[in-house]
Amino acid sequence: MKLYDSILGLVEKYIAPLAVKVGNQPHVRSMRDGFIVAMPFIIVGSFILIFAFPPFDPDTKNAFGRAWLDFAAANFDTIMMPFNMTMGIMTVFVSLGVAYSLAKAYKMDGITSAALSLMCYLLVASPVTNGGLPTAHMGGTGVFTGVICGFFAVELYRFLKKHNVTIRMPEQVPPAIARSFEVMVPVLVVFLTLYPLSVFVQAQFGMLIPDLILEAFKPLVSASNSLPAILGALLLCQLLWFAGIHGAAIVVGLLSPIFLSNIGTNTAAFIAGEPIPNVFTQPFWDFYIFLGGSGATLALVLLMAFSRSAHLKSIGRMSVVPGFFQINEPVIFGTPLVLNPTLFLPFLLVPCINATIAYFAVHSGLVGMGVAITPWTTPAIIGASWGSGWTFAPVLLVIALMILDIFLYLPFFKMFEKQVLAEEGQTESAESDQQVSGQSATA
Repeated sequence: MKLYDSILGLVEKYIAPLAVKVGNQPHVRSMRDGFIVAMPFIIVGSFILIFAFPPFDPDTKNAFGRAWLDFAAANFDTIMMPFNMTMGIMTVFVSLGVAYSLAKAYKMDGITSAALSLMCYLLVASPVTNGGLPTAHMGGTGVFTGVICGFFAVELYRFLKKHNVTIRMPEQVPPAIARSFEVMVPVLVVFLTLYPLSVFVQAQFGMLIPDLILEAFKPLVSASNSLPAILGALLLCQLLWFAGIHGAAIVVGLLSPIFLSNIGTNTAAFIAGEPIPNVFTQPFWDFYIFLGGSGATLALVLLMAFSRSAHLKSIGRMSVVPGFFQINEPVIFGTPLVLNPTLFLPFLLVPCINATIAYFAVHSGLVGMGVAITPWTTPAIIGASWGSGWTFAPVLLVIALMILDIFLYLPFFKMFEKQVLAEEGQTESAESDQQVSGQSATA
C-alpha cells in the first residue's frame, strides 16, 4: 500500500495538475481538434487504399481474389483518385482545422484564420511546378508543417489585430467586406516573411521547408517507434485515467502528429512496395494496446459479466457491447476503476504488457505494420486487420492478447469481487435488520 499511496500522491500533486494545464492549453486543444477535422477524410482514404491493394497474393488462384486483383490493376488510377483527394492531402485538412480551432479559442474569425493558414501552408509546401500544385507534402510528411502553419497564421493575425495594424473600413461597409480588407495586412505580412524564407531554404539547402521541418522532427519520430517511448506514453495515459482525468484525450492529442506522420510514411512505402518502417501508429495504439479501451478493460468486462456480485455483473453486462467497440467509460466510472487500489496494478500494467508483446510481434515482421487509419470504435479484431491491410496475423495477435489479458486481470478481479460481495452481504444484512426492526415496531 505504501507504493500505491506514493504513486497516487505523485499523480495528484504533480502529474494531474500539469496534465490538466496541458490539455486545456489552446494550442494543444486546437491541434487535437485539427486532427479530428481530418479524421473522416483519412478513414475514407484508408478504405480506398485497401480496395486498390487487394489482400490477396499476386499469384492467387482464388477466383474472387483473382478478379479483384485484375480489376484493381486495370483501374488503379481511377480507384486511387478518392485516396489522393482525402488521405493523400490530409495535411490540408489538418492545417485548416488547427487554425480554425485556435482562432475560435481566441474568439477570432475562424474561416478567415483557416484560409490564412492554408495560404501559409501552400506557400511553403506546394510551390507551383509545371503549372500545377505538387502534392508530395500534402500527405503525412507535411503534418508537422501544417500544424506550424496553422499556429503561425493565427498568432500573426492575432498580433496584428491586437496592435491595430489593419485596414479599417467605415461602419457603413458590410461586415463581410470589412473583414476581407482587415485580412489583407496579414496576407501581405505572410508573403513578406514566409515566401523569402522558403526561397532561402530552397537556395541554401535544396529542399522545401516541410523537408527541413521533417529532418528536425526525425529524432522525435524515430524515438516514438521505440518501446520505452511507447511505454512512457502508456503509463502517463493510465495514471491520468486512474486519477479520474481523461488520459487518452490528453496523450493522444499530443501523439496525433506522430501518428499521422508515421501512417503517412507507412502508406507511401506500402504503395511503392517498399518495406514499411514505422511500428507506432494509431491502429497499434487502439487495437493491440487498448483492447476494449484504456486499460485494456474488455477482459475485465468479460470477467465481470459472469461475476457472483450483482453490482459487478450488471456493470459487466452493460459494458460488454460498448467494450467491443472500444468504449469503456461505463466500466471505468461504474466499477469504479478510478482510484481503485485493488485493480490499480492490472489497469496500469496490462496495456504495457500488450504493447510489449505487440511491439516485438510487429517489429519482427510476424504481424504487419499499420498502413491505414480506421475509426477507433472499430472492434479490435476487425480494426487490427483493416489497419494492416486486411492481413490475418493481427486477428490471431488480438485473440492471443485478449486471452492473456483475462488471465492477467483474473486474480485481481477475484480479490475485488470478494470485497464487493462482502460489502453487498453487509448491506443485505443491514436491510434485513431494518425490516425486522420495522416489523417489531408495528407489532
